Amino acid sequence: MRDMERDEDGHGRAGRALSGLAVAVGCVLFLGSFAWAAFLYRPFTVPTDSMAPTIGIGDRVLAQRIAGGEVRRGDVVVFEDRVWGNDPMIKRVVGIGGDKVECCDRQGRLTINGVAVEEPYLHTPGQASPSGFSATVPPDRLFLLGDHRITSVDSRTHMTDGGQGTVPRDAVRARVDAKAWPLSGWGMIERPGAFDSLPGGTSRPGPLPLIVTCAVVGAVLILGGAAYGPLARRLAGRGKAAVPHG
Repeated sequence: MRDMERDEDGHGRAGRALSGLAVAVGCVLFLGSFAWAAFLYRPFTVPTDSMAPTIGIGDRVLAQRIAGGEVRRGDVVVFEDRVWGNDPMIKRVVGIGGDKVECCDRQGRLTINGVAVEEPYLHTPGQASPSGFSATVPPDRLFLLGDHRITSVDSRTHMTDGGQGTVPRDAVRARVDAKAWPLSGWGMIERPGAFDSLPGGTSRPGPLPLIVTCAVVGAVLILGGAAYGPLARRLAGRGKAAVPHG
């Protein structure tokens, strides 16, 4: 009987040690993921429907802090520019320095340096813009359009402001990686494949999926480790009650 009790005590100590380790690792993962996200990402609320259907009015998005030099065609970016009103705005980059951006070709598509771009993210299929335009993007600047081309106030509207309606690269504050709210629309913002064939290609998504995974694993370890003690005591109590005395 004493040998059995010693075995039970040994298993109990090992179990408590493992549960404590699980809680400690879980706390590191859970809290660390939030710290990591706070360091890399900024939340923004979208005030207009100019990026619908990709991002709707009132949606909450998570945008990764990046430098303007990291921006690629197809990125949805948050930027601030004095000419545009000096308030944070969200648009899609369709042209970078040196590009000739035009609309529309015979099929109603946007073209970049003469290459037609299919844009499945547009709010209204068909004509890529209700009005034609042509612009050559100056060096270190960006040409930006909304996905809802009928309502969006974007580079087309600012063509006469100088710089062919573009904004400086260093006006970019962050790149939108995901929609966070409403929960029904939660998900990563896809990089459009239409820009892959152009020089520089498209950008890579940030580490948000890994951060979310770390947070979930951390929460599971914390809950599992915390539940071990009460569960082990209940099981031990049932085992003792089943041993006959004599």
